[in-house]
Amino acid sequence: MNKKVGLLMGSKNDFETLKPCIKTLKKFGVEVEVHVLSAHRTPNQAAEFSENAIKNNFGAIICAAGKAAHLGGVIAAHTILPVIGIPVNASLDGLDALLSVAQMPPGIPVATVAIDGAQNAALLAIQMLAIENAELANKLIEFKAEMVDKILSADTELQAEVDKI
Repeated sequence: MNKKVGLLMGSKNDFETLKPCIKTLKKFGVEVEVHVLSAHRTPNQAAEFSENAIKNNFGAIICAAGKAAHLGGVIAAHTILPVIGIPVNASLDGLDALLSVAQMPPGIPVATVAIDGAQNAALLAIQMLAIENAELANKLIEFKAEMVDKILSADTELQAEVDKI
């Protein structure tokens, strides 16, 4: 059975920011389970989710939160699964959340993507799962080849425009 990815958000207000994460995971055929859990307002439920994540067939957990952004750290404290933090721009241009997610104490790592970096969080989780999933690894290889093709095509178009000047 393929591992799934948990996507937790500290507030339903973060849902719009996280849609690219969900879309990317689904595009690669990765099952995603999405929940609103707060490090501060539902700490028991957050701990329970992470403590049961392995037996519930999760391979990675993505946590998105703004402001104090403690969700990733709380989840990471209760599991040995990889946790990816998405700092959400909820205040101070997201810098408060970025620092909260990135500055974890020793022993509680949380991989951190850019502010509102939902797609990269999904891709990082997919890369983690692809270590033991050849089908997913092949999809990543195809995805990267498509990126190369798009950039080279854009360069060809640019060269044609430059020649017209």
